[in-house]
Amino acid sequence: MTTPSGDRPEDDYWRRPPDQTGDGAAGGPVPPRPPAPGAASTDPAAKYDGPPPTTLPPPGWRPPLHVRAAPPRQLPPQDMAGLDAVEQRAQHVTWGVGAVAGVVLLALLCLLCSRAFF
Repeated sequence: MTTPSGDRPEDDYWRRPPDQTGDGAAGGPVPPRPPAPGAASTDPAAKYDGPPPTTLPPPGWRPPLHVRAAPPRQLPPQDMAGLDAVEQRAQHVTWGVGAVAGVVLLALLCLLCSRAFF
């Protein structure tokens, strides 16, 4: 990390203003003075009085209920034997596609190797 020398004119904007206490004493920060009573403050943070007070709803208040949901229906029973059969057929198709892809890749590999060696 480097320490700037402070001699650059473009840093003047960020430089702390000179001490304006009038006593000529340099040193620590000067605490801000409270505004005079009845005087308008130019500090926007001093004007903020906080969030507005909240009003509680009357006791027993609930949001309006417009639609009542129907009770959940009964799901149909599952055919476990049929699901197993379909799953087994899907597994056989997956294995078949994988075997065909493997044979094609092996044939391409043999073809490329034979071209490189001979």
